[in-house]
Amino acid sequence: MRVFVKNKRNQSLMPCKPQRARLLLMQGKAKIIGYKPFTIQLLYATGETIQPIKAGIDSGAKYVGFAITSGNKVFGKGTIELRDDVSNLLTARRTYRRSRRNRKTRYRKTRFENRTKPEGWLPPSIQSRVDNTINWINKIMKLLPEPEITVEIGKFDAAKLKNPGIQGKAYQEGDAFGFWNTRYYVFARDNYTCQICRKKGSILQTHHIIQKCDGGTDNADNLVTVHAKCHADFHQGRIHHTFKKPKQYRETVFMNVLRRKIFKRLNCKITYGSYTKIARDTLALDKSHYNDAIAIAGIKTIKSNPGAVLYIKQFRKKKRSLHEAIPRKGRKIPNRATKRNAKNTKELKGIFLGDSVSIFGQKGYVSGFTGTSGFYVKTIGGEYITKPGKAYKQVSYKEIIFISHNLNIYPLILGRTTMRIKQFLTPVQSMDAEQAKKYIAENTEGTFTLLDVRQPGEYEKARIPGAMLVPLPELPDRLGELDPEKPFIVY
Repeated sequence: MRVFVKNKRNQSLMPCKPQRARLLLMQGKAKIIGYKPFTIQLLYATGETIQPIKAGIDSGAKYVGFAITSGNKVFGKGTIELRDDVSNLLTARRTYRRSRRNRKTRYRKTRFENRTKPEGWLPPSIQSRVDNTINWINKIMKLLPEPEITVEIGKFDAAKLKNPGIQGKAYQEGDAFGFWNTRYYVFARDNYTCQICRKKGSILQTHHIIQKCDGGTDNADNLVTVHAKCHADFHQGRIHHTFKKPKQYRETVFMNVLRRKIFKRLNCKITYGSYTKIARDTLALDKSHYNDAIAIAGIKTIKSNPGAVLYIKQFRKKKRSLHEAIPRKGRKIPNRATKRNAKNTKELKGIFLGDSVSIFGQKGYVSGFTGTSGFYVKTIGGEYITKPGKAYKQVSYKEIIFISHNLNIYPLILGRTTMRIKQFLTPVQSMDAEQAKKYIAENTEGTFTLLDVRQPGEYEKARIPGAMLVPLPELPDRLGELDPEKPFIVY
């Protein structure tokens, strides 16, 4: 993936190859101003000639694909995973607040319909994804010089997806038109027959196929008719039955909302999925979010396409709720006096929430802290990294190797591993070939590290015997392989 470049006035220039960025950093002509994605700023005046550059955005309900192209070359591509936990977090908060009000203010009169929503209000779960999608598009635009942005959007008719023959006033009537309510419509649709025992009679109830706690709705498609006894036995596990799950159309609602917001808030070109598929097939690309983005960008032929894919996953940074279902044990002050900023452990031994670390040969991200030296580490897929042979999730600080901070600006202060990629690329002492040869001859092998940061092709053509190959783009992920206590000769 190309490296993004800014000039001295912080204006975007054409992205450069990693080899070029490495030389500029080694020579002290540039500095690092961003890691995700990797961005440098030039420290000297230079020409500002730019070529036409395009960016394709494949918007989606959960994933956003992006690609940057110029001519017949792909400069970079990646996938962004949006947050999908906002609705559950708000539900939990609402539950905690209602429980507390019931306990503490049981005689207070109920209040409802006392808050009006502003014009353009969206549910927080949808608003979060809309804002994040548009923010990422704006970030990509700021990294590129006068880019041409094309965004794929979707326009869906949920009613027609359910019933292709719907038209006219049927849109307003709905499935339960003519019935007292949805419950009676479900009974009539199922012919007043229990869908578990297939018998009529007795007391009937409606059962949610997908439970509401799992994201199910009260729509007729998600309801079936069951006997009261069968219903109780099913939930208590005495009988087993598999219902056919209905199709869900929540993503269609989000995509329709996002389409309108993009029209209103962005100045970009628009395309649709039917055109993207034809372009992707013409380029002989597999189906993926970033490959769709390459096709959306409008590239006609591909001469170079990097294998590296940038993957970004968003997560909640802090927990600020004052109410808890089960108050923590051992707190020194009562819950009524708790402050929001004291609810979170900001850092432990210089490592912050979301930091990249290496442990047990795997790369993970810090998801929480426990005690005075315990950490919870997850993979990017959300699985806990545990000590081999152990069932508990905590890992010790002594077993963690720090890699980098993520999306924060706190300084790094670590006792175990003080080595960072920026320290590698900051000139501290230079030596020519003769000085390096003399140093190697005068010092015992193993007391220093000879590090080759070139590309594998350059390494194969010519190298210094005993040199360790770690290409510069891979260096942040492989810091755990290097001994920070030994001096380095880097070339």
